[in-house]
Amino acid sequence: MIQNLQGQRTQQLILNNLKISYQVAGDGEVVLLLHGWGGAAASFQPVFEWLAQSHKVYALDLPGFGESQIPPTPWNTSDYARCVAAFLDKFCIPKAHLIGHSFGGRISIILSAEYPEKVDKLILVDSAGIKPPRTAKYYFRVGIAKIGRLLRRSGKYGNRLANAVSQRTGSKDYREAGDMRATLVKVVNQDLRPLLPRIVASTLLIWGENDKDTPVSFGRIMEKEIPDAGLVVLKEAGHFSYLDKFPQFCRIVASFLKIENPI
Repeated sequence: MIQNLQGQRTQQLILNNLKISYQVAGDGEVVLLLHGWGGAAASFQPVFEWLAQSHKVYALDLPGFGESQIPPTPWNTSDYARCVAAFLDKFCIPKAHLIGHSFGGRISIILSAEYPEKVDKLILVDSAGIKPPRTAKYYFRVGIAKIGRLLRRSGKYGNRLANAVSQRTGSKDYREAGDMRATLVKVVNQDLRPLLPRIVASTLLIWGENDKDTPVSFGRIMEKEIPDAGLVVLKEAGHFSYLDKFPQFCRIVASFLKIENPI
């Protein structure tokens, strides 16, 4: 067993034939924390510890991250949403507040649109899900990727060359994805913008003004297209705005979730 959040031990279950690790603490209304790409439940440690004083909090290692098993085939974000919905069903949780950061925001968007009965309030933090405008750099990378696929068909040396090319031209997440690379490609190519008008949950959007990975423009689109949404931009914060400005983050969330004693 692994010692982790707030002295809690990582617990595990088998869900749809996958080993899933998670943390749980506290009592009250349920809050589910969904971490970003490359993260784990521990990415939310201070938020977990704070919210566990007023809520029952679950923090997952999403499949392929932390101590959870890698899916047997490449998943897209909809597959992750189905897995999280099954997790809620496993614990007979009829409804939960969701807090999703970056990739976890993607999953939260799909859950809120496709399983509205399971979502009470929604908090998206520096969320992904909007496809950015395509630049010349993007099309260059697409061209290189196609060349790489051709090289891999030419045997061992072609495969080595393709790996070298991808290391030089791919994003940091792509270079470090390893066995999750095909899943990453599926995830980033899924445009969730058409789902935004279908979200009925009251939604809080929290963004770092200096976020370079999922810029504030994404948040402004979500504020406009989610029917009941409000955006708060944290000054001098980046992609991990909930850590960069933790006290401000807690006060904003406390107001939204009606927590009586914020940090």
